[in-house]
Amino acid sequence: MSDDWNTTIINEFRANEGRVGGPFEGAPMILIHHRGRKSGKQGVTPLMYQPDDQDPNVMYIFASAAGAPNNPAWYYNLTEAGKTDVEVGTETFPVTITEVTGPDRDRIYNTQATRYPGFAEYAEKTAGIRTIPVLALRRA
Repeated sequence: MSDDWNTTIINEFRANEGRVGGPFEGAPMILIHHRGRKSGKQGVTPLMYQPDDQDPNVMYIFASAAGAPNNPAWYYNLTEAGKTDVEVGTETFPVTITEVTGPDRDRIYNTQATRYPGFAEYAEKTAGIRTIPVLALRRA
């Protein structure tokens, strides 16, 4: 996704208390702050997230890159940092980051793919190339 596309989504998110229209209408959205591992440059990436069914302090994000063959750069920035700040609704708060693997990863990803079929398409595009990572963000 281009920086212009992301900037438009970020501006809409911030102007509408965390709500975004178009292809994201009604979806839970989050803004992830991250610092480039190599560049040191600050970035903000808008993503859909999945709230944890049991713990309101946990949210899951998906490094789908819309089904691209490689993980997005923000994935490496976040996993290396282990923590970051996020914006949800009108709140900004720190989170810790852990990767979800194995059966838990599969269950969470499958739930997302059921709720938002685009995620099933991304998994089809990456089949045999990479497994789309799932990251758990826990309010610090």
